[in-house]
Amino acid sequence: MLLIYYQYISTDRTLGLCHEIIVVKIYTVFILSFIDAVKLHKLFECCIFEVIKIFMMKNLFLFFTFLLILSCNSQDKRPLVGETAYQQKLNASYKDATKSPLKKKDLKHFKGLDFFLVDSSYIVTAQLIRTENAPVFKMATTTNRQPLYKEYGVLKFNIKGVNCKLTIYQSQDDLRDKKYKDYLFLPFTDNTSGNESYGGGRYMDVMISDIKADNTIELNFNNTYNPYCAYNDKYSCPLTPRKNHLNIEIKAGVKAFKKE
Repeated sequence: MLLIYYQYISTDRTLGLCHEIIVVKIYTVFILSFIDAVKLHKLFECCIFEVIKIFMMKNLFLFFTFLLILSCNSQDKRPLVGETAYQQKLNASYKDATKSPLKKKDLKHFKGLDFFLVDSSYIVTAQLIRTENAPVFKMATTTNRQPLYKEYGVLKFNIKGVNCKLTIYQSQDDLRDKKYKDYLFLPFTDNTSGNESYGGGRYMDVMISDIKADNTIELNFNNTYNPYCAYNDKYSCPLTPRKNHLNIEIKAGVKAFKKE
């Protein structure tokens, strides 16, 4: 009599895969008067063949599962889209589900934001005229929220032969946050707004620490971005004041977002 059974022991889990070690225990109890040696040999060969077949099938399944996981990981780690370090950083933050303003359906198909081609003619030096004793006011937003701001000054500059000026603001809430107390807020609209760029305008972050001793500062319109409201209406975003409209086309920075 020949009794055979298989015992499967799961001992190792690596990368989420379960590696099974097949331990085959063969207990043979035979009576020579009933089973001859030839029959016993053939029976033993059949048992070994079945063990090898089971082992190969299980490992083949694990191999293809590993390839599938590896493929998914390689897709998540694909190179960031962007012509500049700024664009790559912005795309990375929008791709990150923990802090992205995108809706789930848009995030699912997100490959990168659309930008105008980087153009050095949209990097200008502006003269800052500080606003003395500016009053604190409530900034209008896309919701009923009214954050407190103060006019920090007026920026005068020239882009492609056109004289421009924009009012720059300072959030009073940011003054209480060490992380953002150096930030100034520069919203604007231009003649691309509502067409190639977001209709509500775009924003630029300007740092107080970047203002030079002669009260000049560099403005890089290639590094402008859309308010979160351009991607998701659950956010509350400051409305660009009418006086901050530039009567030219600013073909730099991020373009209007095409929602799914």
